[in-house]
Order: sequence, then structure tokens, then C-alpha cells
Amino acid sequence: MNTLEEQVNFPEEENELYEHYSFTVEKGQQPLRIDKYLMNFIENATRNKIQSAAKEGSIRVNGTPVKSNYKVRPLDEIKVLFAHPPHENLLVGEDMPIDVVYEDDDLLVVNKPAGIVVHPGHGNYSGTLINGLIFHFDNLPNNSSERPGLVHRIDKDTSGLLVVAKTEEAMAHLSNQFAKKTSEREYIAIVWGNLEDEEGTIDANIGRHPKNRLQNTVFFGDEADKGKTAVTHYKVLERLGYVTLVTCKLETGRTHQIRVHMKYIGHTLFNDSRYGGERILKGTTFTKYKQFVDNCFKILPRQALHAKTLGFEHPKTGKWMSFTSETPEDMQQCIEKWRAYSSHQDEI
Repeated sequence: MNTLEEQVNFPEEENELYEHYSFTVEKGQQPLRIDKYLMNFIENATRNKIQSAAKEGSIRVNGTPVKSNYKVRPLDEIKVLFAHPPHENLLVGEDMPIDVVYEDDDLLVVNKPAGIVVHPGHGNYSGTLINGLIFHFDNLPNNSSERPGLVHRIDKDTSGLLVVAKTEEAMAHLSNQFAKKTSEREYIAIVWGNLEDEEGTIDANIGRHPKNRLQNTVFFGDEADKGKTAVTHYKVLERLGYVTLVTCKLETGRTHQIRVHMKYIGHTLFNDSRYGGERILKGTTFTKYKQFVDNCFKILPRQALHAKTLGFEHPKTGKWMSFTSETPEDMQQCIEKWRAYSSHQDEI
């Protein structure tokens, strides 16, 4: 028998421990050793580290410490706790350049380059946008996740526009706009393949991938309730042969929403390594073509996604504000190479 009672031999003061991770096991999960299970859910974790954490009593299931051979069951509540607070809670200001597009007493709009993480998290405890913000701006209000100034976020390797609140009132007002879907966010993306329609809407629930916590996925049919409502409107800007340049307008803001939705309809983002876009998904078998695509990957070593347009109502004046950013150089160069390829394939 693999019971929780067999695992309890870890005396320690609960109030001395800090929660670092928290998971709920999916309903359909088959029995699996917890050290193997957590390997799929904690980025950069090793099995030895997980086993060591279990020996120290840091892994709890339904409130009770377990050993590394405990087999997870559906709906188990797993927490990983340590004697030190999470690094992401120890915010330190860092003097780093921030591209401020607009600023007043209530808010600022910044243009985030690719490669910068928005807020500290596992594996990224410094050099984030928040580290820079708290260095340059005093007394930024916390959001519901205790992250100063952040109204919304974009992925590390996605570039583009973000609005940051400077007062409690602005935080509440802007957050409410995003929650009620009255703000506007439009992205440009390069996706694999030639879309059948000129425009369309993807209305498909998104949730955490059952086997890989670093990914999200679409849930549909009888499993739709495992995900949250997610709606993306897309439109073709330019057809470039084996890839297409599109705009994606968000109605909701789920994690990885555009990346997951575009993969779901068969058009994974170009060079999106987390979702399989770093492989050649469309095109010929010719060596020259492979070399061409590899060159494009080198020019644009990230998913081809840029938060180009941002619109919202100013929290104090009520005035509608809209901002547009230039397509970043790496993405623009990639577009131009594909444009040349699609026009003059014989010359590539």
C-alpha cells in the first residue's frame, strides 16, 4: 500500500516554511511516483533535487509530507515548501534601461524587448522588467499577485507593449478593463502554413497541459470545463509562401493564448520552440530550403510574436488611449527574407 500515513516522519514548524509551488493533480492522472510527476511541472528541476526535497519534508500532499516514491492520485493537492521565501518575493531594484513610450502621474506604457522576463519566477530572479521598474519608479502599487505595477504581462520571448500602473486607483481601473475585455491588444505573428481563410475567430478553452506544465493546451468537447474561456480573432496580413504574417486580437488574455490557439488550428508560430515551431513544419525537402529556414531561425531566435498595439481608457481622464510600436528588427528581417523567398524562390 502507498498511503500517506506511511510517509509521515518529518517534524518541523509549519510557520517556518514558505510555499514555492502548488499543484492540483488532474482528474485523469494515472498513478505515478511524485518525483517523476514533479519533473513535468517544475522547470529546470532534476530528479535528485526533488528526491532531496522529499527527504527534507518539503513535499506535501494534502497537507502531509511524503517520500519521493509516493504515487500521486487524481485531485491530490501538492505543495512544495522550503525554509526560505521564494526568490521572486525578494524584489531588488536593478538599474536597467526601460523603453518608456508614454508616462504621466497615473501610468506608463513600456515597450519590452524580447528576451526580458516581465516578473521574477523560477529560474529568473533578476534582470526582469519588474526589477527595472522598482529601481526607476517609487511606490508602485501591487496587483493581486503582489507584483508591483503589473496590469498584464507578455512572455519572455515576446516583444511589445505593456501598461504599468503607478497608483492604486490606476491599478484597479486598468485591471478592471482587462478583466471586462474593454481594453484592446493586437499582436503580429509569423505562423507556419498558408491559412485557408482571410480572417477568423478561435473560441477554444485553454488550460494547463495535463502532462507538461510548461505548456498550455486547448480543451474541448467533454473536457472543455478543464480550461478557461479563450477567444482570439486573427486576420491575414500577408501570405509568404510556407508562412503567413497575421494579426491576432485578444478578447481574453490566457497564458500563451495566441501560441496555443494558432497551434490548435494547425498554424504554429514560427520558431516557437515550446510548441514545436522550431522545426520545419511546411515546405520542401530541398537542402537549400532547409538552409534558408535555418538562417531565418538564426535571425529570429524566438517565437515570431510582437505585441504591436495597446488601447485602454485612461483611469483618471476617461480618454481613450492607443499606442502602436514598430515591428522589432529581428522579426522585420525575418519577414523580409520570407517575402523575398516567396517572390523569388529560384534565387534562394
